[in-house]
Amino acid sequence: MNLVEQPITDESFIQNLIPQKWPFVMVDKLFYFSNEKIVSGFAIKPNDLFTDNNYFQGPGLIENMAQTVALHTGYSYFLKNKEAPTGYIGSIKKAEIFNLPKVHSELKTTVVILHDIMGVTLVKVEVQCEGKIVATSEMKTVLAK
Repeated sequence: MNLVEQPITDESFIQNLIPQKWPFVMVDKLFYFSNEKIVSGFAIKPNDLFTDNNYFQGPGLIENMAQTVALHTGYSYFLKNKEAPTGYIGSIKKAEIFNLPKVHSELKTTVVILHDIMGVTLVKVEVQCEGKIVATSEMKTVLAK
């Protein structure tokens, strides 16, 4: 069940939920949140760190995936009125990038939590742009103690 009644588009609120700070922020919206799933959004701007020749590059897509996982952790802790711990990418498996999205397009990233045990989370990620899948991966993230 989605615990977000309306999309959260307040960028400063979103940035307070993740450890990354500008210019390294690759999520700016929260569309869906449950214990098992999150959907984030990101509007690609010309001055974004991973934009080159009018396209958002692969490292930006990977970072968008990881930050969506961080957003899940951050919002989960926000709902508990607690400060979220910092997390790190433990591993990336089966990452595929099919297309590089253009500047001024919108990413919609869906993360499904496959396992979450003792601060280690295994997720499946799909990034869409304009209704088409542009990247997928499986990631393992680890929370700092």
